[in-house]
Amino acid sequence: MATTIKAIAAAAGVSRGTVDRVINGRGGVSPEIEEKIKKLIIDMNYTPNRAGKVLAGLKKPMKIGCMLPSIDNPFYDDVILGLKQAERELHDFGVSLEISQVKGFNPNDHISAINDLVAKNISALCVSTVDVPAVQDVLNSIIQKGIPVVSINSDLSHTNRLCYVGCNYTESGKTAAGILNLIRKEPLEILIITGSLNMQGHNQRINGFIKTLQDKGIKYHIAGVIESMDDDHTSYIRTFSALKKYNQVNCLYITAAGVAGACRVVEEQKLQDQMTILTFDDVPSTRELVLKNVIEATICQEPFKQGYESIKILYDYSVNSAAPKKSRYFTDTVIKIKENI
Repeated sequence: MATTIKAIAAAAGVSRGTVDRVINGRGGVSPEIEEKIKKLIIDMNYTPNRAGKVLAGLKKPMKIGCMLPSIDNPFYDDVILGLKQAERELHDFGVSLEISQVKGFNPNDHISAINDLVAKNISALCVSTVDVPAVQDVLNSIIQKGIPVVSINSDLSHTNRLCYVGCNYTESGKTAAGILNLIRKEPLEILIITGSLNMQGHNQRINGFIKTLQDKGIKYHIAGVIESMDDDHTSYIRTFSALKKYNQVNCLYITAAGVAGACRVVEEQKLQDQMTILTFDDVPSTRELVLKNVIEATICQEPFKQGYESIKILYDYSVNSAAPKKSRYFTDTVIKIKENI
């Protein structure tokens, strides 16, 4: 069996990253340790593998850009934790992250943030963004320049992105309809509160939800669809107006952030007893509302794993020439209710 970097690291009593720095001449290792590792390389008959050769050819650290619409959206806190965990694990291999956070879903804001990251000489890009032609064109241009792109949390159409890592939104929408089927009070008058109609994932949650209601023969009517823009203040104002206009609504289906704002309207107007509310994700404000019996259930999607796996995929592709085996990597759909939250 061929000698590995891991075996040399164990023999030298150092990390694999330290061995890698010596093999590829990147410095940062004391002369004594470097000499010890070099001797072990000879004694153990180590032959550099393809990853080592590619790393040596890079001749500079690998910077991965990450663009997220995460300002004032606590869902992305765990995504960022996952990103940073992968960064820590790959730090010794020269990997660092440049994270750009924006607020909301304005395509121009997203394009500006993406272009700013490219200007910082990133080697790869991880992005959660709106699925509109202007953004698609920018990303395809970046990909043509040799910068691989992974879409995270919400997928993109009409792009040559490497792969998608995130929720199976259609399945989670179907799951919400299945839950509603178990607890429903027909006929259902539903107000849908989504984040942005320009986010592919949010639309898939709506489509999966409606299709399953139809398949199950549930009597329902969609009173309206409003956008919260993943902002509690906007969600509050628009939900207040919608419930005033559609006063027969007995179900809120909230597909994204803005949950606290919408539920505040329900609580202020004392509608809890007549309203069934289904939401997504386990953020502190949503958790509290589930425990208070305002929300029946919230459907979660492993955000930490989304961040972590995205960086690992980009690293393996860029360094090891390991193309993803799938075009979509779905994280698990997890149902949380009062009794297990």
